[in-house]
Amino acid sequence: MSVLTGWRAALRIARRDALRAKGRSALVVSMIALPVLGVTAADITYHSAISTRAEQLNAEMGAADALFSDPGMDGGAIEQMPEADSYASLSQGGHSDSAPDMASALPPGARGVTEQSVLSTVTTAYGVKTLQVTELNTADPLVRGKVTLVRGSYPKSDSDMVANDAFLKATGLHVGSHTTVRGAGKTFTITGAVELPADLKGTYVYVNTGALIAPWKHAAARNGKILPPQPGAIDRLVKAADASGVTWQNVLAANKRGVLVKSREVFRNPPPRSEVPMAAEDSGSSSSDTPEVTAAIATVVAMAMLEIVLLAGPAFAVGARRSRRQLGLVGTCGGDHRHIRAVVLSGGVVLGGAGTVIGALAGLGLTAALRPLIEGWAGRRFGSLVLPPLELFGIAAIGLVTGLLAAFAPAIVAGRQSVIESLTGRRGVRRSSRVMPLLGVIALGIGIALAVAGGLTGKTIGVTAGSVVAELGVLACIPVIVGFLGRLGRLFPLSPRLALRDAARNRGRTAPAVAAVMAAVAGTVAIATYTASTAAEQRYNKELMLPPGVVALAADTYSEHADPAEELATARGTATRDLPVSGAPADIGRVWAGSDCDRFAEAETADCGTLTMPKPAAHICPLQAPGGKELAAGLSADEHKKLLNSPPCKAEAATMSNFGNPDEIVVGDAALLRTYVGLKDPAAAKALAAGTPVLLNNAFADSDGKVTIKAVQRYVEQDEKNRKLHPGKPEETVTRLKVYRAADRFAATPGIRLILPQSTADRLGLHSGPVATVYPVTHTPTDAENQRFDDGMAQAGDGAYLLRDTPPTDDNTTMLVLALFAGVVTLGAAAITTGLAKADAEADLTTLSAIGAPPGVRRTLSGFQCAVVAGAGVLLGAATGVVPAVAVRLTDLRQALEAMRHDPMQSSYTPIVLPWETIGILGVGVPLLAGLLAGAFTRSRPVLARRAG
Repeated sequence: MSVLTGWRAALRIARRDALRAKGRSALVVSMIALPVLGVTAADITYHSAISTRAEQLNAEMGAADALFSDPGMDGGAIEQMPEADSYASLSQGGHSDSAPDMASALPPGARGVTEQSVLSTVTTAYGVKTLQVTELNTADPLVRGKVTLVRGSYPKSDSDMVANDAFLKATGLHVGSHTTVRGAGKTFTITGAVELPADLKGTYVYVNTGALIAPWKHAAARNGKILPPQPGAIDRLVKAADASGVTWQNVLAANKRGVLVKSREVFRNPPPRSEVPMAAEDSGSSSSDTPEVTAAIATVVAMAMLEIVLLAGPAFAVGARRSRRQLGLVGTCGGDHRHIRAVVLSGGVVLGGAGTVIGALAGLGLTAALRPLIEGWAGRRFGSLVLPPLELFGIAAIGLVTGLLAAFAPAIVAGRQSVIESLTGRRGVRRSSRVMPLLGVIALGIGIALAVAGGLTGKTIGVTAGSVVAELGVLACIPVIVGFLGRLGRLFPLSPRLALRDAARNRGRTAPAVAAVMAAVAGTVAIATYTASTAAEQRYNKELMLPPGVVALAADTYSEHADPAEELATARGTATRDLPVSGAPADIGRVWAGSDCDRFAEAETADCGTLTMPKPAAHICPLQAPGGKELAAGLSADEHKKLLNSPPCKAEAATMSNFGNPDEIVVGDAALLRTYVGLKDPAAAKALAAGTPVLLNNAFADSDGKVTIKAVQRYVEQDEKNRKLHPGKPEETVTRLKVYRAADRFAATPGIRLILPQSTADRLGLHSGPVATVYPVTHTPTDAENQRFDDGMAQAGDGAYLLRDTPPTDDNTTMLVLALFAGVVTLGAAAITTGLAKADAEADLTTLSAIGAPPGVRRTLSGFQCAVVAGAGVLLGAATGVVPAVAVRLTDLRQALEAMRHDPMQSSYTPIVLPWETIGILGVGVPLLAGLLAGAFTRSRPVLARRAG
C-alpha cells in the first residue's frame, strides 16, 4: 500500500468515524472552532477599528476637499507640514486674538461652509447643561461623512437644532423637544438626531450658521445685563472649483495669509520634501509593532493553541478508545502501527479542518452581526469590515495544525496498543509518571523566577516566557493534584465520591480539561489583577479637590457687589432639594488681611493684603532638600510612599486653594471637623470652641507646638469700607498661636491646613466671611442631579456653584467581560469533560443501574463530575494568573522608581490588588452553575446497551 493510498483510506475511515460518532465529533469541532472564532472576530475587529487615512479625513472635513482653520497665531504668515499636524508662525508676534482673513485665503472659485462653536448653557429635561453649541449647516452636502442624520430632519430654519444621541440621553430630551440657550434667550426645536461616526460618545449640538452667535451678540449689545458670547475660531470646509482639489500651492498661498490647511489632495499626493518649508522639522516615522508587543501576541496565540490541544486531546483519546475494535480490525487486515496512527491523525485533520472552517465563517458572521454593538464600545463607526487574507489564512492554518497536535498523543498511544488489546477492549493498567510532577515543580520555580526577573529588569520577553513556563509547570503537576482529589472521595457521599474517584482514575481525560480551564482562568485573573491594580494606583494618585463623600457649595467671591452669605443661603435650599445630601452641612469661612484682591479685579496685587502661614525651615521636605535626588535613589517604594505622605512633604504639594487663601487657612467650627475633615476627636472640637486653632498639617508647627501667622494689611483705594478700619501705612503683624495638632494622616486633607475659630480671626484683626457650605452625600451627584442643581442656581442668579470630585471610573465592564469569557470557557470545558466521561464510562453507569442505583445518581454524578473539573481548574488558574500580573506590575514599579529618582516628588506607588470579586464569581459561581447545568441536562434513565461481542 503506497503512502498516498494509505492516507486516503485513513482519511475516509476518519470521516466515517466522525459521522458515526456525531456527538463526540461535535465536541471536538466546537473546541477547535471556538478559539478560531474568537481570534478571527478579534482580528477583523482590530483591523476594522483602525481608522484609515480616508476615514480620518472624512471625520474632520466630511465631503469637502480641505479644512481651513485659524491656528491662533498672530494673523501673520505661517508654515506647515503637509499633514497639518505641525506648524509655526513666521513672525515674532506669537499668539493674538486677531483672526486671519480666511475668505481671501480660499482658492479661486472655491466655496466653503463655516463652523464655529460657542460655550452655552441649554435647558434640559432635568435642568440646564453647559456645553459647546456649534454653528454648522449640517444639511450642506459638504458635511456628509462628518455629521450623519440618524432620524428626524436637518434644521430648516434658524429656530431648529440637531443633537446626537449622547446629548439626548444625558439631558432626557428627544426629537421634537424644545431647549433654550440661556444668555441668548433663544429657544430651539430639536428636529433630528445625528451622529459623528468618529465620536459616538461625545455630546454635540448643531444649529444653522448665524442662528445663535450673531443674535446673541445683538441681544447683549441692546441689554447690558446679558453677557456677550465668547465664540471660538471659525473653520471652513472648502470645496475646490475643479476636480484637482486644494493643491499644495493653494496650501502655501493660504499659509501666507495665516491660515492652516488640511487638504485631501495633499494627503493623496504629498509634495516633495524640497517644496516643504518645514521639512527639516519632520520627526520621522515610528513603528508601534515593538518586539514586546509581538512577543505578547505570540504568547496569546501559543496559549490559545495549548488550550485547544488540552481540550480536544482527551476527545481524540476517548474516540480512539471507543474505536479500538475498529483500529484492531485495521491491524488484522494487514495494517501496521503507522496505519493505525494515520487513522487517528486523520481524525485530527478532518475535525480540525471542519472546526477551522466553521470557526472562521462564524467569526466573520458574528462580527458582522454584532458590529453596531462593537462600534458602540469602540466609540466610532467602522468604515468597512477589513478581512486581512494572510492573517485569516494563518489563523485557519493554526486551527488545522492544532487539530493535528491534539490527535498526536492519542495516535501514539493507539499505535502502541496491540491488536489483541484492541479487539478484547482491555485498557491495561498504567501508572502515573513520577518524573513529570518533579519536572513541573522545577518548571514552576524557574517560571516564577524568570517572570519576577523580567519584571524587575523591565524585560517583557522575560515576563512572557516566565509566565508560560510557570503555567506549563502547573500543567505537569495537575495529574498528581487530580489523584490527590480522588483520595478525598472517602469523605463524601456516593455521587461526589464516585465523581472524584472517576476523575482520578481517568487522569488522562480529566487533567487536560482541568488544565484548559486553568489556562482560561489564568489569563482572565492576570488581566483582572493588572486592571484592578492600575485602577487602585489611579485612585491613589488622583489629586482630590474635596474629601471623598462630600460636595461643596462655593460662593462667588470675585464680584465686588455680590453677597456670599445670600448666595450660599439660596444654594443650600437648592442643594437639599436637588442633591443626594445625607446629613447636616458645615460652613467654611474665608479669611484674609487688608483688601481682598479677588473682589477688586482692577487693583494691583502688590496693593492688596496678604495672609500667610510660613513653614519652619527645619521642616523642609527631605526630598526637596539639597541631596534629595540622592536620597530618593536609595529609597524603596514603601519608604518613598511613607516619606511623600509625611506632613513636611505634603506641605510642598500643590494646593487647591478652593476657599480663598493660598496657604489654605479657613474659619470653621466643630461641624467642619466632622463633615469635611473626618476628625471626630472631642478634644479638637473643644479646642475650637475655646478659641484654639486646629492644625491639620503639623509641618507648620514649630518645636513649641505653635504656628506663625503673618498678616500684611494693605488697602486699595476702591476698598473704602475696610480701608477705614486701618488707616495709614501698611501694617504687618506676626502672631504665634498655640494650636491643637491633629494626627499626621489629616495632613492630606485637600484645601485646608489650618482651621481658625471665628473668635481668633476677630482677635487678630482679620477679615472673614462665608465662602462655602459642605454637605455629606450618599453618592457622587449624577448628571441629571447636576443639571437640576445648575438650573436652580441659574434661576437664582448663578451666585454659587457646585464643587465635586469625579472619582476615577474603575473598568468594571472590562472585569465583567473577562469574568464572562472565563466563565463560558470554564463551563464549556467542564461540559465537554462531563460528556466525555459519560461516553467513556457508559458501561460503569449501566452497571450502577443494574445493581439498583436510583435514577438520580446519573444526574448527581454528572453534576459533580462537571463541578470537580470546573472548581479545580478555577482554583489553579486563579493562583497561576497572579504570576504574570505581579511580574508586569514589577515592571511598572521599576519604571515608577526611575521616574521618582528624576523627580523625587513624583509618586512611585505601584500596588498589586487582587480582584476578589472576579475570583469569587469564578471560584464559586461558575463551578456551582456548571454542576447544576450538567445535572439538569443528563438523562436519569439508562440507555439500553448492546451486549459486547
